[in-house]
Amino acid sequence: MRLTIVGSGYVGLVAGACFSESGNNVICMDNDPQKIKSLTEGFIPIYEPGLDLLVKRNQSNGRLTFTTDMQTAVQKSDVIFIAVGTPPDEDGSADLTHVLDVARNIGQYMRQYKIVVNKSTVPVGTAFKVRDTIAKETSLPFDVVSNPEFLKEGAAIDDFMYPDRVIIGTQNPKVAETMRELYSPFVRTGNPIIIMDELSAELTKYAANAILATKISFMNEIANLCDAIGADVEMVRKGIGSDKRIGYSFIFPGVGYGGSCFPKDIKAIVRTAEKYNSRLRVLEAVEDVNERQKLILVPKILQHFGGSIQGKTLAIWGLSFKPKTDDMREAPSIPIIHELHKLGAKIHAHDPVAMNEARRLQLDHYVTLFEDYYEAIRDADGLVLVTEWLNYREPDFEQIKSLMRTPVIFDGRNVFHPAKMKDLGFAYYGIGRK
Repeated sequence: MRLTIVGSGYVGLVAGACFSESGNNVICMDNDPQKIKSLTEGFIPIYEPGLDLLVKRNQSNGRLTFTTDMQTAVQKSDVIFIAVGTPPDEDGSADLTHVLDVARNIGQYMRQYKIVVNKSTVPVGTAFKVRDTIAKETSLPFDVVSNPEFLKEGAAIDDFMYPDRVIIGTQNPKVAETMRELYSPFVRTGNPIIIMDELSAELTKYAANAILATKISFMNEIANLCDAIGADVEMVRKGIGSDKRIGYSFIFPGVGYGGSCFPKDIKAIVRTAEKYNSRLRVLEAVEDVNERQKLILVPKILQHFGGSIQGKTLAIWGLSFKPKTDDMREAPSIPIIHELHKLGAKIHAHDPVAMNEARRLQLDHYVTLFEDYYEAIRDADGLVLVTEWLNYREPDFEQIKSLMRTPVIFDGRNVFHPAKMKDLGFAYYGIGRK
């Protein structure tokens, strides 16, 4: 098929690369000339394992091209995906400005029937708004489909190529068949393509992320209770995770979730409910718990140092909101760093891939960034582990002890075992660990 993906950010670029890999001719369109120039020259602006190879391979065989020309992108394609950002408004609801601008352009430039697919995460009812916006610009026929993405940063290629399910929101059987054909190479093992109405498809995306975020916040509450009563959250996690109705996914306690999806989507679905005179009280609590959880290590740090960290040097391992990405949107590292800095600590930090992003966010104005994670802990009074990167999991603890002023670890992801840390001579603080 001939496809256009409007928006060459995280979702759009992954979708474009994967669709071209399955044999489609794909145009990735973006209004940022520098981004398109970089992509054309083979530079990938985001860190996602495997994406660079996929982009370069399909560029070289001519199935994947990049442009800033919206008119050409619209007119040369049969199916147009909208994959632009939907940032939160001041009240937390999703801002549809970019989505509706693209819809308006599609209506202005189309010269024949098009299928327009919402790939961006959008509030319930957006498909109708997109339809109305296009219809104001053209009398030609078209269809609008809701096709939410379910990509995990760090595993997006596998998630797209081998999806658990594909959600298609349309009430037109012919359009549903076209979308089935487009996605059929990715579901050959039998995972379902689920056809539903547009409103249900849009809500499915938010509901899925809301459940996952709820599991995280719930487990963080249990971990905090474990700290209070002296239980071990790791034992509790194993005990409840063995129940097949619950499972082990998303029940690892820590310093809260971040990223581009969960925080934004929880806020958006809560605001959507409010617009319909409804309240999602559980999700309001999920959001509140997560914001508080991001700073859960700070009282532990203050307690260890007798109530003051003025003049202390603390090393941060991990800046991105999760491993295998350089994304720092809503990352727990940011409020932790701000709070420690406000309390008078000197901060060293390291991350395997997010250092440039930290500089872009100007964290280097009050944080010293180190390219080597052992150098980051030299002469530190404490180590604060925030992101559970693989190379942090089995470090040389003897070297750590020799480099630090005092051997104390504040483990925000429960990577290390408390008994082992004690045997090695470290003071150790986890989340809900006995």
